Amino acid sequence: MKIGCKIRELRTKKKFTQGDIEKRTGLKRSYTSRVENALTTPSVDTLEKYALALEIPLYRLFYDGDVPASVIRVSVKAEPYFGSTGKERSELKGFATALSKMDDFDRSLLVWIAQKFADRNGIRRE
Repeated sequence: MKIGCKIRELRTKKKFTQGDIEKRTGLKRSYTSRVENALTTPSVDTLEKYALALEIPLYRLFYDGDVPASVIRVSVKAEPYFGSTGKERSELKGFATALSKMDDFDRSLLVWIAQKFADRNGIRRE
């Protein structure tokens, strides 16, 4: 599924122009054009802006059916996931920021080093 095509489809269905979307989201009209023509891929934050502007829930940008998707309930284990507490969340966000600034070579080097440490400590890869 091409997210840009879906945004255009939903926008035209609501009879909104790219100018209307610009007013509702604060995103430039030219950016919306690039998204709709698959020249750029929007971030999750930007997709949330589009969903709000189109007056739809976010999942509709990824879902083709007419009937709303059923809600999947996930049971939470007693042990919290890494990144769920305040300090871990800020560390994880910093790590994600650093990873996003790395090029492919540096990222693959980091993964290789992590695999070597895991192998040395007897941690299995799944």
